[in-house]
Amino acid sequence: MRIGAHVDSTDPMAEATARGAETVQFFLSDPQGWKAPKPREDTKQLLAAEVDLYVHAPYVINVATLNNRIRIPSRKLLLGHAQAAAAIGAKGLIVHGGHVGAGDDPAVGFDNWRKTFAYAADSGGFEVPVLIENTAGGDNACARRLDALARLWDAVADYEVGFCLDTCHAHAGGEELLGLVDRVKAITGRIDLVHANNSKGAFNSGQDRHDNLGGGTIDPELVVAVIRAAGAPVIVETPGGVDGQGADIAFLRDRLGAGSPAA
Repeated sequence: MRIGAHVDSTDPMAEATARGAETVQFFLSDPQGWKAPKPREDTKQLLAAEVDLYVHAPYVINVATLNNRIRIPSRKLLLGHAQAAAAIGAKGLIVHGGHVGAGDDPAVGFDNWRKTFAYAADSGGFEVPVLIENTAGGDNACARRLDALARLWDAVADYEVGFCLDTCHAHAGGEELLGLVDRVKAITGRIDLVHANNSKGAFNSGQDRHDNLGGGTIDPELVVAVIRAAGAPVIVETPGGVDGQGADIAFLRDRLGAGSPAA
């Protein structure tokens, strides 16, 4: 089980070394912008790295929306990030599940996800695994609650799709962590990556506010239990830079050698 952190994209390998991380996640462009990623000068170094790499797609991407001015650019940006992620040898591209607008038919949003994979298939498919991540807020979200996730997975079942489980998002989104892995796998059949985060927001608050594992409103032993049950690589997206994330990584390494409740 490889454990690491979301880091600044300027020099991911130096960030990994500073944290003792075995895997890192980073952005390839402004997470709040629409610009396509540019080729990286450190591509050879990243391709040769023993650290596993994951890329997080920009937050602005929303392929589920009925708004053409957002959905169509989102599809193109997602495909461009998959190509850029493949160029550096990334093991996956994480993207949030997105949402439809108030009053819109959720079924159309789920079908828009299907069309996203169909659009990519017309261009030869995504070049790296796309890992859809559960989200914390929004009553119209496609991957906040498990009933919506089940509808999403039905829509994309004909394509190879991965899943990223975020513990903060699940807790803030109203899903109990105890037994969550089994409930998710009953829908998706897989968990490819765990975002191990505590939550500043309360259960079912809808607040996407990460905290270090020793803080927040989640019993950290439940986060450990989720990781153990999932058996997937782990990324902490917690605050505090090298010190905060380094402590979270050390905590997980220590606790994953001890017993904890099943999740």
